[in-house]
Amino acid sequence: MHERADPLAGSVVSFEQALEHEFEARLLESSTLAFRVAYGVLRHREDAEDVAQEAFAKAYRNFQKLRDRDRFRAWLVRMTWRHALDRQRADRRRAARDLSYVSVEHAEQEPIESGERAAQLWEAIDALPEKLRIVVILVGIEEHDTREVGLLLGLPQGTVKSRLFMARQRLRETLQWMTTEKPSR
Repeated sequence: MHERADPLAGSVVSFEQALEHEFEARLLESSTLAFRVAYGVLRHREDAEDVAQEAFAKAYRNFQKLRDRDRFRAWLVRMTWRHALDRQRADRRRAARDLSYVSVEHAEQEPIESGERAAQLWEAIDALPEKLRIVVILVGIEEHDTREVGLLLGLPQGTVKSRLFMARQRLRETLQWMTTEKPSR
């Protein structure tokens, strides 16, 4: 009876080792992607690194449950995106106390510095619905093409294009006051 248990135990270890090697290989080809997605949401290097590490740890724990391992990159992107959003929501109350918002009236009286413009752009991006925001970040900021984003998110390319169009339209409406010329005095 014990003679049968030993070969069986050896094959379980081999399966686990093979699974671990496959995970490591997939992680190597996707490691910077997780950081870039987290950074696209959080825009803070240390927080993005933490979120990417959390996503890697969760991916490692759940890798054996992933049915289609060829979809690992998309799975990792979605997981990282969700972790980053959770972190952002948790930090929002703290950040709200620290941030001072520029009012539209104030913006018309003084020139806006490029850092303030970037902050307002990110604020507008953050205000987009999640399905539009991820497309803007992956296409517009991370510079993936719409086909790649469709593969990463499991969406048809046409859906990605229409979401990108809607997101850009909303951003244009939200940030329209930034591009209008100031009245001469």
